[in-house]
Amino acid sequence: QVQLVESGGGLVQAGDSLRLSCVASGRGFSAYDMGWFRQASGKERECVATIHFNDGSTYYADSVKGRFTISRDNAKKSLYLQMNSLKLEDTDTYYCAGDLTSTAQGMFLGERPAYWGQGTQVTVFS
Repeated sequence: QVQLVESGGGLVQAGDSLRLSCVASGRGFSAYDMGWFRQASGKERECVATIHFNDGSTYYADSVKGRFTISRDNAKKSLYLQMNSLKLEDTDTYYCAGDLTSTAQGMFLGERPAYWGQGTQVTVFS
């Protein structure tokens, strides 16, 4: 089992950047495809970016493509989301998630991993 803890959220102006981090404890992280999701109050959780556990393949929602970059460091059991050119509509709570069976592509097709962090708030103002 894996525990996930996100950090790096904050209050930023439109156009600024943020880097979110997700640190895993426990066993298994290096074998998990991982993803970043976001959710606003009253809305469905949206998959934003995912990464394969080993070959580095990445996938992005159209709304963030070209602005966000997902990466990971398996040796540090860490997942990252570099967010550039932030927009007002990026305001959400961001979660990292993964497990052994969810796939990087599948998370965009409705797969929901078993393990989730507690979330980190990103607020973008004009």
